[in-house]
Amino acid sequence: MENTIEPIDRVAINLGPIQIYWYGVIIIAGALLGLWLAIRESERRDLPKETFADLVIYAFPVSIIFARMYYVIFKWEYYAEHPIKIFAIREGGLAMHGVLIGAVLSIIVFAKVRQISFWKLADILAPSLILGQAIGRWGNFINQEAHGGPVTREFLEHLYLPDFIINQMYIDGTYYHPTFLYESLWNFSGFIVLMFLRRVNLRRGELFLTYIIYYSFGRFFIEGMRTDSLMLTENLRMAQVVSVVLIFVAILIIWYRRKNGYANIRYLDNGI
Repeated sequence: MENTIEPIDRVAINLGPIQIYWYGVIIIAGALLGLWLAIRESERRDLPKETFADLVIYAFPVSIIFARMYYVIFKWEYYAEHPIKIFAIREGGLAMHGVLIGAVLSIIVFAKVRQISFWKLADILAPSLILGQAIGRWGNFINQEAHGGPVTREFLEHLYLPDFIINQMYIDGTYYHPTFLYESLWNFSGFIVLMFLRRVNLRRGELFLTYIIYYSFGRFFIEGMRTDSLMLTENLRMAQVVSVVLIFVAILIIWYRRKNGYANIRYLDNGI
């Protein structure tokens, strides 16, 4: 019967007083896979093999901090009353746009210190970022968050979803849209697109900017289905506003860099 459905245990490993949650395991797995891909590509693009390993040492914790800060700011009414919960990252609550802000700032500083083109680093990282996002959404699945509005079990079955996904979408007596899955599939598709575009030899910087446009376009529509959106105002979802701004800014940057001759170097060209 429906009321006997039990959610997947959020704890992956229980070592007595130490508990390792699936959310963290999945986020780290996505980051490590993305790092591996970036390291492989950096060797082909004439960068020292330790470049991205060094970058991630700084960028990963900075991105997590920004992701949490972003989320907490827009949920401040709750966290002001429960300040200790600010540090309960294992329960979820990492905003992807906060990750992007932290990652971009880290790359800018790292590129300046190492005297490497920011755009070259960002282009190499673009497929890794969207792949990490695709994997990371499954952490939301385990936590039963980032879902959409109510649906019937029949609706989910008509999507030909496996039972473990359908059952995990049964929350407090109601089935919900698996918007985590929609975004994960959108991002996996984006990963394939970006890997193909590497061979097209776009102008430097445009692989990363294509990632921004692609991700933001899908996020805008999927966000409209969610029930847990961070709100800018009563009627404006923050992620949708940011997505529109990012698309506009990315297109503007592409136009500006081409117009002023800043994008003459191609992705496959040598040099840093």
